[in-house]
Amino acid sequence: MSDQIFFDTNIVIYLYSDTEIEKSNVVERLLNQRNHHVISTQVINEFAYVMHRKRKISYESIAKSVIELTASFDITKINLSTINYAFQIASTYKYAYFDSLMIASAIENNCNVLYSEDLHHGHVIEKKIEIRNPFEPLNNR
Repeated sequence: MSDQIFFDTNIVIYLYSDTEIEKSNVVERLLNQRNHHVISTQVINEFAYVMHRKRKISYESIAKSVIELTASFDITKINLSTINYAFQIASTYKYAYFDSLMIASAIENNCNVLYSEDLHHGHVIEKKIEIRNPFEPLNNR
């Protein structure tokens, strides 16, 4: 049985990195595994912001990248129930609101793994989802 995997924005951005080749390769390998890959509209919005603002990529190029992402990921929408669940997660687990929104979206979409570089590796939330840093082996060299 395959896992339902949710990808944080920071992981998706590495797919388009020219400077972090090792991490880009790790993400490519993850996408080649037979799992169900999920991102939310929040991830797409954060991706667009970072790629344009910090990496100076044109909106035309970003729009093409988003089309590519839709071929690799199921895209889920953030709704009011997701927002309310994020408040609960933020309050209970002390994650920042936008991180909690991502966690809530992942749980609502039955993901059992959330790949993130910024959250607590190995942390299990609501007994439903485990946060994993896919670069942990690289960090421990």
